Formats: sequence, C-alpha cells, structure tokens
Amino acid sequence: MVRLKPRRIRVVCWSAAVALVVVFGLVATSLSGPTGDGYGSFQRGDQIAMIGLGIFGALGFLLFTRPRVEADARGIRVRNVVSSYELPWEVVRGVRFDRGAPWASLELHDDDLLPLVALQAADKELAVDGVRALRRLHEAHQARLAERTADR
Repeated sequence: MVRLKPRRIRVVCWSAAVALVVVFGLVATSLSGPTGDGYGSFQRGDQIAMIGLGIFGALGFLLFTRPRVEADARGIRVRNVVSSYELPWEVVRGVRFDRGAPWASLELHDDDLLPLVALQAADKELAVDGVRALRRLHEAHQARLAERTADR
C-alpha cells in the first residue's frame, strides 16, 4: 500500500491559515468605538463577523491540504482539491511527471490525463519517490495481466 500527500503545500497552507485567523482576530479586537466619520459604531457582531471571515478564509486555505493518493495492487485512489477518483490499474496506461509540470498525472487508456495534485514538483525527491512507487505498482499489475494472458 502506498500513501502519498504533498508536504510543502501543507506547511504553507497551515501557516497561512493560522496567520489569517490571527490577523483577523487582531482586526476584530481593534474594531471598537465609533467609525472614522462618527456616523456609526462597531458592535460585538462586527467583531464576531471579522473572526468568522478569518476562519472561513483559513478553511479555504486548508482545502489545498486535501490532496492524497493511495494505491495498492488492485488500483489507485486519487483525491484532489475538489474531486476524487477510484480507478483500477486496468484503466491506467502510465504515471507521468513531465518536465516543468507542477504535479504528476495518470495517463488513462481513454487518453485522459488525471492530475495527481498530491505529487507536486515543489516536494522534489518526495514526489519523485512517490511517482516511482506508483510506477512499480502499475508495472507489477501489468506483469500479472501479461502472466494471466500467457496462461490462457
């Protein structure tokens, strides 16, 4: 079983999420008293709304920590930022990581490319090792298929 997650983007997103909540929390605590022109005043609801906006923004950042890839002898499960796929190895032609590409991808037999956002170029060796592990699983599956067809 191979389980892969991006590393660098997770650190960046968690740091940004915490910073965003802290900044919005500080802004919320500074919202008190009359507004600049004196026609209104900030209330407790305004402070709560600012904290809520910071939390929603942080949750938006944390969506980018969602990508994962899990693979075993039967197939591969891909979870990207907003979509998920579960594919048997039979539909996969190969695992690609093109030069200059931001992340790896699966090349499918129907000529589609499925991005593997969990394997990002920013993670360098971690991503390369992940692609190699997926290729080994795919090649092992291809060898089993060839063996079955040779036995017939």
